[in-house]
Amino acid sequence: MSSPALALRGVSKSFGSRAALTNVDLRLEPAEFLVVLGPTGAGKTTLLRTVAGLEQPDAGALDLFGAEATHLAPAERDVALVFQNFSLYPSKTVRENLEFPLRAPGRKLGAPEIAQRIEWAAKLLHIERLLDRPARKLSGGEMQRVAIGRAIVRRPKLFLMDEPLTNLDAKLREELRVELRELARKLETPVLWVTHDSAEALSMADRVAVLCDGAILQVGSPEDVYFRPASPIVAGQLGTPPMNIIDVKRAANGWATASGVVIARAPSDAPSTAKIGFRPEHVALEGGEVEAVIEVVEDIGPVRVVVAQWGGANVHILVERSRTLHPGDRIRPRVELEHVVVWRN
Repeated sequence: MSSPALALRGVSKSFGSRAALTNVDLRLEPAEFLVVLGPTGAGKTTLLRTVAGLEQPDAGALDLFGAEATHLAPAERDVALVFQNFSLYPSKTVRENLEFPLRAPGRKLGAPEIAQRIEWAAKLLHIERLLDRPARKLSGGEMQRVAIGRAIVRRPKLFLMDEPLTNLDAKLREELRVELRELARKLETPVLWVTHDSAEALSMADRVAVLCDGAILQVGSPEDVYFRPASPIVAGQLGTPPMNIIDVKRAANGWATASGVVIARAPSDAPSTAKIGFRPEHVALEGGEVEAVIEVVEDIGPVRVVVAQWGGANVHILVERSRTLHPGDRIRPRVELEHVVVWRN
């Protein structure tokens, strides 16, 4: 079995009284694309800075490609960190920005090798026509391509990506997600990517690690963390709209809300009280026994989100755009047992 590209073992980091990372264990395999998903303040940037050597952990250790690297200087780690704010030299051309890391002391690369790497990176990122343009005259998307190009020309062993698409508009983010995922496959270089965007995580990752308040709550495939979240906190991080989460108690014929209304079947070995979760796309508008009243109908492109009052709980339901519904309409929602996630209280 080969050594992982990165292994964090019990890594903790605090700033004063605030714990940024708490006993983090994380493993990144060679050529893997691992996305760390978490809200603002979760510790994502601190995690990347610790891997890059810009922060030293208070406890724990990290390995890079099988070698202990906790106390290595940043320059000794051979990793590339890409930030969300582009970090280009505005007065330099694109070519000069790309050349900059290759001309650093100790690189000792000749002019032909530098030129070859620049052309290679420009072709991969579709920025050949921009090479002689000043960085200050680039669009946001072009700036981010150059920032990523400046990382890949180094040909590091590991890429660290700190929400690199955050400052771009939605359409461009979607386009670059596809392109950068394909780029990672071509380079076969491991990527540790952090984001607060669940769509980004689910569409790009081989595996997703959910980080909250400095702790890793779950690591798994996108399908695992989306359909089988380990906790309500994890469930709330994924999906738009997120999973419906309701406090329930076991009744004779299923899960009942606080008002005593049964909204879903329960297994025979169910606990007496629990939280249950189910995705908005797993609720049918008909077929249930308990009536609900629609309060909100929201168009979100190809589908509609319906918010209904059901058994004392607000429930989000995804429906086809062709379905005509209005606030005040009455429906009988139904969710199947196989789509219900149960967390014991």
